[in-house]
Amino acid sequence: MVSLLVVLCLSSLAMVSGQFDHQLAISKQPVGDLDAIQYATISKLRRLSVEFVELFPNITAADLTGDPSRAGLLAVQECQVDIALLTKDLASFKTWAVKMIDSWGFLPSGILMGNFWDLGNFDECIGIENVVSATHRVAGKYCLATSPLVLKTGVCFPASCSASQIDAVLKKLFQALLGEEFGQDVEIVSEDTCKTAEKEPYDGLTIFTIVLLSILGVLVASSTLYDYFYQENKIPNVVVKAFSARANSRALFRLVEPKSNPNVIDCLHGIRCLSFIWVVYGHDYLQYSSSPIINVLDAFSWLRSFFGLFVMHGVFAVDTFFFLSGMLLVVIALRTMDRTKGKLNIPMMYLQRYVRLTPLVAFAILVYLKILPLLGDGPLFGQIGSGPYASCKETWHWTLLYVQNYFAENMCLSHTWYLAADMQLYIFTPFLLIALYKWGKKAAAGIFILMLLLASCLFSIMVIKNMSMSAGTEARRKLYYTANVRASPYLVGILFGYFLHLSRGKKFKLNPIAVLLGWLVGLGLLFTCITSVYHASNISIATEACYVTLTRIAWPLGLCWVVFACMNGYGYLANSFLSSPLWQPMSRLSYAAYIFHMFIESLNGGITRTSTYFSDYQVMLHFWGDLGFTMILSYLMHILVEAPFANLATILLSFKKPKTAPVEALQPKSPSIEETVEPPTDTHASNANTKENSLGDQPIEEGKEN
Repeated sequence: MVSLLVVLCLSSLAMVSGQFDHQLAISKQPVGDLDAIQYATISKLRRLSVEFVELFPNITAADLTGDPSRAGLLAVQECQVDIALLTKDLASFKTWAVKMIDSWGFLPSGILMGNFWDLGNFDECIGIENVVSATHRVAGKYCLATSPLVLKTGVCFPASCSASQIDAVLKKLFQALLGEEFGQDVEIVSEDTCKTAEKEPYDGLTIFTIVLLSILGVLVASSTLYDYFYQENKIPNVVVKAFSARANSRALFRLVEPKSNPNVIDCLHGIRCLSFIWVVYGHDYLQYSSSPIINVLDAFSWLRSFFGLFVMHGVFAVDTFFFLSGMLLVVIALRTMDRTKGKLNIPMMYLQRYVRLTPLVAFAILVYLKILPLLGDGPLFGQIGSGPYASCKETWHWTLLYVQNYFAENMCLSHTWYLAADMQLYIFTPFLLIALYKWGKKAAAGIFILMLLLASCLFSIMVIKNMSMSAGTEARRKLYYTANVRASPYLVGILFGYFLHLSRGKKFKLNPIAVLLGWLVGLGLLFTCITSVYHASNISIATEACYVTLTRIAWPLGLCWVVFACMNGYGYLANSFLSSPLWQPMSRLSYAAYIFHMFIESLNGGITRTSTYFSDYQVMLHFWGDLGFTMILSYLMHILVEAPFANLATILLSFKKPKTAPVEALQPKSPSIEETVEPPTDTHASNANTKENSLGDQPIEEGKEN
């Protein structure tokens, strides 16, 4: 069996059809990222492990360093000895040596379909442990190598070899096989693509995170037991209720019939949840785009399909949450200002919002940075999706200050850019509220002009600097992440919220033709945003600037009609669907789900062991698993962190509340969730504040029930 394994392991891929190679070389037509000559060269190669064994039967220090005179012989001696032992034991068919060669990836098949990956066998490699003596053992080290021809393949070396030494060997290998011009300036292997079975010991921050989560778990468990056995028929203790999973779960899963409270906009639950689902679904496709798939060319054709257009335009979920955030804040705050004769406690607004959002974000930073690496491993772990999260070590403070979208080049928890942008817009909103209260429609006209000016600035940036959304990371940062370029839907929400405030209590009686026109215009705006670039290619920068600028206004305008129609009895089936009580628990979990959905996607993507096949159905299968585990994890984080800290903040801030209660609507009195920030496509946000009684039973403010 061992002999058979060796024969299979050392068998040649080499001879593809010589005639086919000749035709490709003559045609010189591009094949994916390779031209025909490059493909012909690749097709003549045998398995890299075979080439390695034959070209380096006796490896030297010069092979490992490239400069033995200055390398420091001690730095390479152990690696050199272990590779020599590998060569010797391979000749005698020792199992550990055969496994080390067998775990190498092949040159991938299906290159003409865009398959440039072969991950080899990760677990076979890192599972190798050959005991040579009491003080010497040889373990496997898996690395993902990127060849000079953009092919990626798994390689396995002794763990004593550093990434730089492996890189030096592979460069010499490719130069010998492909010519001296290959591999000179290309890094083939880096340390962050290498893995061994050896785990790093827990550092202080990891231990702190585990202990902190354990303490919270004990508090929640003990409070729940105390609440269940000792407080059922007694006056509830507010601190116990704050941590009780029983009390918080009751509030979370309580279903309220639509129209039971005239101050609640029921359809927002459905809009919020559907937008969040769109976010997770879009991020699954984004993860697939960075994963090894065997039919990349099919993915390229998918990009030009109508369904592909719908998925990619999940970015409009961002605008949905900006719109909801501005609308709900204005509706609630202006109602409060009416009761308090225009008084608004701005510092308390800022404090209330910060303490509502920050605990979960702070815990998320710890969990992504220290707990995620403990839960899985694989050749791509930490490299696909939004990972790696090691940047949190340097940029966590920008995230907690909500300025990471401006100051952090590598954002910690990159999907939280939305929280930063929404927080920055929130800082300026109280001044707009004061203007609306004092000057009414004149202030609304000023806000409208401000929206047009900001939209014009976005258009000008793109045209004058010739900056496209697809131009790279820097362009995306300036055109997508920053608050000034995302203000349009937020300001549309503010204006629509002001309209709802002015028309509160009014009954709008529209004739069927007006209702039909409203739906045609509203849905027309929404579908135009999605379909107007269908099959468009090579559009000018001016056209793209018009599209980006106008859709960020058109999308929330279409939502204005949907919300208005549902509120006034013209939503019909749409209102029945969006206002279903079944959306309410998911809607209340949406903040935690937004924060932690990338945790699940990064984990599931990182444990990939082989290349996958891309299709909409395959992504859908992946999506349902991600969404299901996201909701489970978000529930756990809700009862461990979000709800208890929100309840404690409400209790503590209530002691400082002035007698006049100037921001009563923005300060819920109950030990339950007071504010919800909703998710977008790169994240989420939308603040729906509620005021409840001491048991968290019946919300009476507009927005969402908690």
